[in-house]
Amino acid sequence: MTMNTGMTVRSPPAKGSNPNNLRSMEDVELGSSSHGGTTGHRRNFKAKESDPVEKSAALTVGNGDANSLKMPGTPRTMQKEADAATLSKSIIASTMYSGCSVGMVLVNKSLASSYNHLIQGDLNILLVVFQAITAVICVETSKRMGWVDYPSFNIRTAQLWAPVNILFCGMLFTGMASLEHNSVPMVTVFKNITNIMTTIGDCIIYGASVELLVIAAFGIMLMGAVMAARNDADVTQTGLFWMLANCLCTSGYVLYLKFATKSVKLSKFGMVFYNNVLCTLFLFPFSVMNGEFATFMRTSALHTPDYAVKNAFAGFVGFFLNFASLNCVAQTGPTTYAMIGSLNKIPIAIMGYLIFDNAISEETWTFISISLMGGILYTIAKLRAGKRKSGK
Repeated sequence: MTMNTGMTVRSPPAKGSNPNNLRSMEDVELGSSSHGGTTGHRRNFKAKESDPVEKSAALTVGNGDANSLKMPGTPRTMQKEADAATLSKSIIASTMYSGCSVGMVLVNKSLASSYNHLIQGDLNILLVVFQAITAVICVETSKRMGWVDYPSFNIRTAQLWAPVNILFCGMLFTGMASLEHNSVPMVTVFKNITNIMTTIGDCIIYGASVELLVIAAFGIMLMGAVMAARNDADVTQTGLFWMLANCLCTSGYVLYLKFATKSVKLSKFGMVFYNNVLCTLFLFPFSVMNGEFATFMRTSALHTPDYAVKNAFAGFVGFFLNFASLNCVAQTGPTTYAMIGSLNKIPIAIMGYLIFDNAISEETWTFISISLMGGILYTIAKLRAGKRKSGK
């Protein structure tokens, strides 16, 4: 005995559809049979023409649940997610730069306190050369192992990157001359003026907007530096010249670094490679001319595995500092980079006290307290700006 059941479903035409452009779904016949009868599973669909609106929404039917309709996120939601991701990247980049910068200062301080008594003068430039060579070895080893990738050395790319290193060398030399002709508190005052110059340059060159709270934060930090230097405010013409030169070189370095990270088509590790290769080429001849290399060669007490290991470790930290600096400028901009550089003096002073037993004067505590207030104000300003941008 054969049983056949048939059901015909006729779908109505879509509302507002044009019969000339849209073919309606014809009869759908669903049949079932049992006990050896003829099986009829026949679905005759005449599909509609493609509709871009219908293509954009995907309907997933799961157990007849209407909640399985997948709709794309709204532009506002997507913007909020993008802003949250940007904020997260900025925080990570800032933390990495701050940690590497503080670590680099402490490592160099350890080297200086351990070996400077063995020589007359210092080896500041030569130490930078040693650390740059170590950084090149690190990044090249990473490339050989397949962990990172960047193009081989190219003269044209080196020419585009060279201004970064020229400004860096200028910042290094003028900073050393500033410390030679001025007290540390006065140099700190001008470092805060450099931050204000960098912020103004960021506005003029890159069109960055500056919140009123950001200006207030820089003003507070400058006031703290001036108060710390109130008992040691002697400035000579020579000292003033070198401090102004250092302000220009430092500000120019940070501002051009932002341009270079955007315009030179290199990965961050490629930038680390060029930065340290050119740094070595520029600074090593100077270390020879000023006698540092000769001093190192004739001081046998420095030719020890311990000194080599400490220098290698400093270079390893410098490798990460290079990457962190480039990443911080790219993710946050020159203004935030400059602010972090100023705030780094707080953990450096505290760690110096704890590790090296360096006394912290009353003036330094004043500077630390007021700088911390300025840093908090700057953070609040940036958070408010981020909320306004995301439309909260």
